[in-house]
Amino acid sequence: MEGLSKSQRARLAIRTFKVIADALIFRGYFKPSGKSGEKLSESLKVFNPEIYGTMADPRIVELQGLEYVMDRMPRGVEKCSRIILTADEDFRDTSFEKITPLKRRRHAYIVSDKEICFVITRGLTEIYDVLTHLTFLNIESQKIRRQACLREKGISSEWSDLEALVKSGISPEGSQLDQAIWNLSIILGRTYRQTRECYENFAINHQKEEKYNNGLFATIYEMGNRIIAEHESNSNLLTIYFTPSLQEMIGVHTYATRWAKNIKHFLYENDFEGRNIHVVSANMHSMVNLLYGAGFLREQGVKVPDDLYAMIANIRDVKADIYDYASRHGFSYLRDTSESNIDTMVIDTEDIEDNFIHDSVSYDIENLHKTRPVIVILDYAFGTQAFDILDELLCPCHFNEIDVSFTVKSINIMGKAGILSGNRGDIMLATSHVMEGTPNNYIVENDLAVEDFDEDFPIHVGPMVTVLGTSLQNRDVLKRFHRSHWKAIGLEMEGGHYQRAISAAIIQGHVPKDIKVRYAYYASDNPLQEGQTLAAGSLGDVGVVPTYMITKVFFQKIVSQK
Repeated sequence: MEGLSKSQRARLAIRTFKVIADALIFRGYFKPSGKSGEKLSESLKVFNPEIYGTMADPRIVELQGLEYVMDRMPRGVEKCSRIILTADEDFRDTSFEKITPLKRRRHAYIVSDKEICFVITRGLTEIYDVLTHLTFLNIESQKIRRQACLREKGISSEWSDLEALVKSGISPEGSQLDQAIWNLSIILGRTYRQTRECYENFAINHQKEEKYNNGLFATIYEMGNRIIAEHESNSNLLTIYFTPSLQEMIGVHTYATRWAKNIKHFLYENDFEGRNIHVVSANMHSMVNLLYGAGFLREQGVKVPDDLYAMIANIRDVKADIYDYASRHGFSYLRDTSESNIDTMVIDTEDIEDNFIHDSVSYDIENLHKTRPVIVILDYAFGTQAFDILDELLCPCHFNEIDVSFTVKSINIMGKAGILSGNRGDIMLATSHVMEGTPNNYIVENDLAVEDFDEDFPIHVGPMVTVLGTSLQNRDVLKRFHRSHWKAIGLEMEGGHYQRAISAAIIQGHVPKDIKVRYAYYASDNPLQEGQTLAAGSLGDVGVVPTYMITKVFFQKIVSQK
């Protein structure tokens, strides 16, 4: 690849990774330490995703990236030698333990001590996500083995001590813990302080009720031990399988069809067929807190602060459930039963009273009761899943031997995104979506403007790049999208797929050409700045202001829409 720029090499490597991954899915299996797996590893090292930090450095084990991955993978995956990805398995009447990662909604089952099954319900993006994480773990495991096994012969004393500690089942304390962390830091090629910090972060999640990981000592030991076993015998090689049901699911909206049918059946049963529907893709709290928060606090005898964002903190402090209050006033929570992992809320604004809503929200209560919009709030989709669910939701359906269609007046997308031109917590408004790795680009007639938001708040306007996945972000590629003629302001995973579904629905006549479309993102990370990548952790309270500012603007636009 001589003569290519860094960004060109990275884009070629991303394309190579995707092509190999697609081929392996249809082949049905591969071994991460085999030839196909090595090709995946080479591609991943070339484009070196930002969240994987120092993965490409053979001397040190990447700790922040390891934390990021283990928060999003099921407990015990580090020691498995057999991993199955399938599309439709019913484990409800089995003894297999269902495990859910801390920070990723995915289904996985422990089949045996060395075998885990992933049930893929969210499409290709979820498959790429799993494969990149597994490839990362295999690369880091190889580094651990090289440190555990001395260059001359035998096992290092630090590895022997780690093995004894893990097998003893003892949780070290005091000087024993200091010594154990010191030994581990030598294996990892990290400083004592870096290792200690990682140990403490692992311990926090390990000690939670559901035990989201096995702790740092056990995780590192099992990663290295698995690779050592591979080198002792080819029969121990980790193998990843893709079942025929998974291969057949690709491109078919199996789970999305079930999900959309449940939503539309609820709307039909509640006589919303003739009402104006406004779809909102957002979290499961902001719209409820905005529309019911003030009334909820008053009912609890709590003074409502003049500041909207201060009110949110008060709602958190109240022990009562705001959902119970809202359910008495037109709110319904539809928990997902389709395995799509997307819950839904429906708000009938006909039951909203003036004292429910915070005074900072500008709207006309008479117009609200006259137009009676129905707000359908969808939880966050994952990558390509966004196309599947919206494509199914916008099409007509069939109930009681009659065709049923709904009047969708607006689609409002609030997303978390990486920013390229600002800082974490800023807001981005999309003018288009550029699909990374494809020739597909979508111009957006965004019904949002800087003037709609609080004065002096940092708002960025421009194209957004829709990437293949969070695990496939490369700094050089992102710099090129930002600094070239594209002038991209940020990156995200769903916007382009939502826009594909909207365009398809307009072409098919399911929604009008003049449907209002709104895209607003708040910056969860900045992959171009050290310490602001996704591996740096969550936004915390920094995300409150942009989240509720966007929610307020969405509601005001929905209510004012004739």
